[in-house]
Amino acid sequence: QVRLVESGGGLVQPGGSLRLSCVVSGSIFTSYDMGWYRQAPGKQRELVASISSVSTGGVTNYGDSMKGRFTISRDNAKNTVLLQMNSLKPEDTAVYYCNAARLPDRNYWGQGTQVTVSS
Repeated sequence: QVRLVESGGGLVQPGGSLRLSCVVSGSIFTSYDMGWYRQAPGKQRELVASISSVSTGGVTNYGDSMKGRFTISRDNAKNTVLLQMNSLKPEDTAVYYCNAARLPDRNYWGQGTQVTVSS
């Protein structure tokens, strides 16, 4: 069974930084496309950033409001995907979820980690 465990959330002041980690166990990590999504109260879940599998080149993609501030990366030796978040804004406040997906029908989620940006 595939398991995703996120960590690194917390309270940070506007302009600050956080790094989220997601450790994947139970499957071949390098074969999965990995992503971070977030959901704020009363809003739909949205893509934060994604990185494709090793075999497809580790291509990254970002939500429009995250470009230039957030960086996604994967440490394949540690089965971990990282999200470095800089220049955080109050509107970045949300629960952040890690996702692992592999065609045709593999799609897994972590339990989420809270990020709060507030002074």
